[in-house]
Amino acid sequence: MKPRIHKLALGICNCYLIQEESIVLVDAGPPRKEKIFLQKLKELSIDPKDISLIFITHGHWDHIGSVSAIKKLTESRIAINSREKNCIESSYNPPVHGVSLLGKVSAALISILEPFMKLSSTSVSLVLEGEYSLEAEGISGSLLYTPGHTAGSMSLLLQSGDAFVGDLLMNGFPLRIGPGLPIYAVDLQAVKTSLRLLLDRGAKKIYPSHGDAFEAKILEKLLDNP
Repeated sequence: MKPRIHKLALGICNCYLIQEESIVLVDAGPPRKEKIFLQKLKELSIDPKDISLIFITHGHWDHIGSVSAIKKLTESRIAINSREKNCIESSYNPPVHGVSLLGKVSAALISILEPFMKLSSTSVSLVLEGEYSLEAEGISGSLLYTPGHTAGSMSLLLQSGDAFVGDLLMNGFPLRIGPGLPIYAVDLQAVKTSLRLLLDRGAKKIYPSHGDAFEAKILEKLLDNP
């Protein structure tokens, strides 16, 4: 059974439902998006209780803001890398590091707004380190440690080659025009190493949190640039 992929635009963040023997949600969007989330599930005729796992790619506010509310609605478990577990359990919003002019300017603005970003905390059920197979979850794929955007960034790679990368790549205005490396990163070289890992493991199509999906072959040009 080929997994069905549903894109859920929750505010500025693309979240994804991966539906196979079970359903996994990738990321949870900014705060107060649970009503939109429920409406989108209704349109897809999906019962919230059918979602068994919420996988968080990394701990920035636009990915975890509604995770506590969505966890209550779905009664599902939450999975995140150990390095960013406290983002969910202690409502910690890690700093954003700009690596381009736009990234640096917008990161400075975000730092000013951070005190007004109220995040609800909740417990994490599955603390990730390296690779984690999703076979036991009823999904044909794995969670891979792909640092660079943040220290604990992870990606979900299906056996079909569909890769859900969070902010490891971006493809949409106003952050980027066309597919490209993130404008925020703690380590751009680590980003490239992580992207090479995804290609080596068979990634064929990239699903970013910001912008439209695109073919993974574009990565070859990105990785060739210094």
